[in-house]
Amino acid sequence: MNLAASSTRFARRTARLRASTIREMLKVTQQPDVISFGGGLPAPELFPCDAMVARMRDVMQRYGPAAMQYSVTEGIPEMRSWVAQRLSPRFGRTVTPSETIIVNGSQQGLDLVAKIMVDPGDHVVLENPSYLGAIQAFDAYEARYLTAQTDEDGIIPESLEQVLREAAPFPKFLYLVPNFQNPTGRTLAAQRREQIVRICERCDLPIVEDDPYGELRFEGEDLPPLSFYPTNGTVIYVGTGSKVISPGLRVAWLVIPNEEVREKVVLAKQGADLHSGTLAQYLFHAYASSGDFDPHVRAIRELYRHRRDVMHAALQEFSPSSVSFNYPHGGMFLWARAAGIDTAELLEVCTRRRVVFVPGESFYPARDVHDGMRLNFSNQSEENIREGIKRLAEAIKLSS
Repeated sequence: MNLAASSTRFARRTARLRASTIREMLKVTQQPDVISFGGGLPAPELFPCDAMVARMRDVMQRYGPAAMQYSVTEGIPEMRSWVAQRLSPRFGRTVTPSETIIVNGSQQGLDLVAKIMVDPGDHVVLENPSYLGAIQAFDAYEARYLTAQTDEDGIIPESLEQVLREAAPFPKFLYLVPNFQNPTGRTLAAQRREQIVRICERCDLPIVEDDPYGELRFEGEDLPPLSFYPTNGTVIYVGTGSKVISPGLRVAWLVIPNEEVREKVVLAKQGADLHSGTLAQYLFHAYASSGDFDPHVRAIRELYRHRRDVMHAALQEFSPSSVSFNYPHGGMFLWARAAGIDTAELLEVCTRRRVVFVPGESFYPARDVHDGMRLNFSNQSEENIREGIKRLAEAIKLSS
């Protein structure tokens, strides 16, 4: 008997921690013959590697030891100023650098928000389905979930109002992804955006607006973020560079106009990691403020638009009539449903056929809907997308 192991006393909240379906799946996808629609991975061939070599040289020549040193918790001034300038036109006002905090990936941002706001047993309102990574972050603080229903236009305002009327205890905040949502790829309709802000304002419910895909619109006009609408309430905006430069840099940001909330987040971050990586911030800023950045983002949009079209066409060509799927106007994901099939069981069949995806039940807090599939189109070649969808369709026919 291992006495050391038997005497370990874990915190109660660890009982709710569960392995990420996506992270576990990545182990399978390391095998070269597996076609993966599972991870939310950018296209690696678009990473600006050569440009980064030049920018690294620039950073070291300009900043030298400062780029290698400890820095302030809120982030280096250059990075915070870039975020503020980038977002000011979208917010319809001047965003100040003092409102921004640079974090180690948007996942840390979600963790910090939950850390300062959620006590064990508190409610958080989510879209249904919602982003798995957010559920994991909130689970760590023993949150419970209230879910507002969604349709092809995003979260339904009337459902949110009903949830809030019946909530006991009243929730701590609403979390949502308004643009090209993970997992469904849906976008919150323009006419609903201010409605959601006003509902939350009336009820004094903070909003956590997670916008990792806002730069990745393929067609149509950009819609104003929820942070665009003036409000007496609290809106915390979460943005990231992972989808437009590199997830490996782990550079993301929070914009928090509410000073009291912002100060609490800073204190929580100090206890977590002191500050985000100084060198990564300088490198990100050097590239993002160069003339290469906007053309790079346009190239990403064009490639992902084409891959979305290839996946959509392949689903139309190969899928049985029992499968329905959408046509997102941006982002990295397409949402499909296979009527009458448990897609967690389908995944086992697909794994044998060397294609994988994320089963939809992972994105429902109650894990009570079983026929959905999140399909990532950003990370595979056009040839692999067609072949992978063909394999998926064959597995569905076998499982029907």
